[in-house]
Amino acid sequence: MAEHAVNFAAASKAALQDSQLRGNFRRAMDGLMSKRAVQFADAKEWHAMRALAASVRLRALAKLPELLEQLETNLTRNGIQVHWASTTAEANAITLAIMRKANATLAVKGKSMVTEEMHLNAFLEEHGVEVLESDLGEYIVQLDGTMPSHIIMPAIHLNTKQIAHLFKQKIKDAASTGEDAAALTDLARRILRQKFMNAGVGMSGVNAAVAETGTLCLIENEGNGRMCTTVPPVHIAFMGLEKVVEKLEDVPPIISLLPRSATGQPITTYVNMISSPRKEGEKDGPREIHVVILDNGRSSVYADPELRDTLRCIRCGACMNHCPVYTKVGGHAYEAPYPGPIGKILVPQMEGLAKRGEMPHACTMCNACVEICPVQIPIVEIMGRLRVEAVHPSASVKDSGARASKTEALVWKGWAAMNTSPLAYKIATTAMSAVGNAAPGSLPLLKEWTSVRSKPRFAPRTLHDLARKKGIPNV
Repeated sequence: MAEHAVNFAAASKAALQDSQLRGNFRRAMDGLMSKRAVQFADAKEWHAMRALAASVRLRALAKLPELLEQLETNLTRNGIQVHWASTTAEANAITLAIMRKANATLAVKGKSMVTEEMHLNAFLEEHGVEVLESDLGEYIVQLDGTMPSHIIMPAIHLNTKQIAHLFKQKIKDAASTGEDAAALTDLARRILRQKFMNAGVGMSGVNAAVAETGTLCLIENEGNGRMCTTVPPVHIAFMGLEKVVEKLEDVPPIISLLPRSATGQPITTYVNMISSPRKEGEKDGPREIHVVILDNGRSSVYADPELRDTLRCIRCGACMNHCPVYTKVGGHAYEAPYPGPIGKILVPQMEGLAKRGEMPHACTMCNACVEICPVQIPIVEIMGRLRVEAVHPSASVKDSGARASKTEALVWKGWAAMNTSPLAYKIATTAMSAVGNAAPGSLPLLKEWTSVRSKPRFAPRTLHDLARKKGIPNV
């Protein structure tokens, strides 16, 4: 059964009318961009670092199949159990089976975008498993019953006053905290601390998986990631198959660029390197570690040499922070696990252009995302490619050709015919100069433009007429 198309235009229109939302995002984005600029004040260092990080990701993608095999071998040798999932349904089923085997009914989870792809929380809750987000931003949006609006700062769309109101609605002890951010954070910490102790399973994402050593790298700021991966007896890590890197020495360039690009920090508070479950004689750590490696369309993306660059992404969110579209409408307008520029090229390839064909068009092509990307992803070029795929059937992208329009095709044929015939061009431009401005903006094709823009005004004389008046020959 075909899934319904997501209406980004309607959702973004609603977001643009929310002045509080726009104010929250403007303040947040201005702060993030300023902090990032301070971290990369040395332009020469910035260009050298992003070239290095891009080469790390390109080398890993060039060797992806063999690196994944090497990663599995070394993870298994280290005592970590590896599970492969082609689809999100398979990944969810694997996770539930691990939970059942561990007799666990409560899981605490650190930030993981892959589990957002999977809609894991809803799936587990349908099967009687309680899942609690332990990242403060994720915890807030979980209380609110909404999706994260940013891949790094999930609750960035809310201000302190709105969060305080939410806590008072959802948590009985929140009345005394007022709108004090520290008090609200402390309340959340107390609630989460007990859950960490009671949970049978801890879950996390993976920022990089090292094939050479079988090591999982996880970076975070709050300590919740370390708690999730060490306190519960079972740890499940989720990663997209593109997160593998070849060598341990490939990790520093990534963890140097990622926090500086994402939040303007020189380094995150916690850098976790996980290579095995608890060994005999050790006093902490999980008894079992499982890694779920998800495909979910990534193999198809990888198969196309041009689209493959999508998989370079290190999930820093810098492209969102600098995107003129995202910063106006926020993340919820996309109704997707990955919003903003990276989402506009990744999600349509994962979920298909029938459902997500509007996303590549939600872009001004200003190139800000390309200039800011720490691993040099040609986002705008890929966006253009997906726009072509949306109207021309091919084997490269799921549901390619789904947005093809006979009317649009006929218009472009007419445009081509006019511009390849001097006589037709002269007749058309003369007619537009004479009567074009009298055409109502409600005409079937013109109204698509005038619904969000001013109606174009035609000059009273064509360029050819003006040239002839100045004595320029018609060449």
